[in-house]
Amino acid sequence: MSIDQILRDYVFNPDTLAGAVIYAALTLGLGWFTSRLLRRVTHRLLERETRLVNRTTLRFSAQLGQVVIIVLAIVLYANLIPSLRAIGTALLASVSIVSLVIGLAAQNTLGNLIAGISLALYRPFELGDLVQVNAPGSPEIGYIESLTLGYTVLRTYDNRRIIIPNSVMGTQVTINLTTRDPRKLAVIPFKIGAGADVDQARAIVLEKARTHPLAGEVMGCPVVSLAGGGVVLSLRVWCADYGAAQKLEFYLYETVKKAFDAAGIPLA
Repeated sequence: MSIDQILRDYVFNPDTLAGAVIYAALTLGLGWFTSRLLRRVTHRLLERETRLVNRTTLRFSAQLGQVVIIVLAIVLYANLIPSLRAIGTALLASVSIVSLVIGLAAQNTLGNLIAGISLALYRPFELGDLVQVNAPGSPEIGYIESLTLGYTVLRTYDNRRIIIPNSVMGTQVTINLTTRDPRKLAVIPFKIGAGADVDQARAIVLEKARTHPLAGEVMGCPVVSLAGGGVVLSLRVWCADYGAAQKLEFYLYETVKKAFDAAGIPLA
């Protein structure tokens, strides 16, 4: 028996065990190479700072593409091996029942996948955007860290990770705090006693706000409420972004409280 005949009848014959193993290795290698090539191209595109490439859509499409490559590799291998084709033919009668069972068991997973595709296509947010979402207990604010096939990951200011299913992310109201104009209008209330000097209190609040480096344009500090046995002053000041507005708010609560105490202005 010649070497050509051995290779043809045993080594590269999909009906034999050796042939099935070789075809499995070739199919696996092809799938691995294609998946790695896709991942490398994705990384190269993500490293480029260009508006022509949407980072969120690109990352999600790359993950989806890797899954498709794996599925296609399995389908290709099954069609190359005659014994697997025979098993598939025998199971064809029950494929509808299997599909129904799989569909019911994986409806949440499929829902997250479809919602993820919608998020990647319609792009209500992008990687790095600062968003506010409704979490159990209270709203949460964080940066979009990643959009995977099943979940959206947010990174908060205190370095926590909030994992939200894509189906939830696609249906809930999400406030995108990152816009073309990143400025944030800080609205900071101060409630003083009913008998306090409103003009003196307003002057203190405005003076503390105007002298802080994070404060931009100060819009004013009007009286907005006379309820609950006190007077509520509302400082309105533009800041560079959400983070600056939050830092300014914390600073003013402390410094204004100390200035009110020194001036004898009671808080309500």
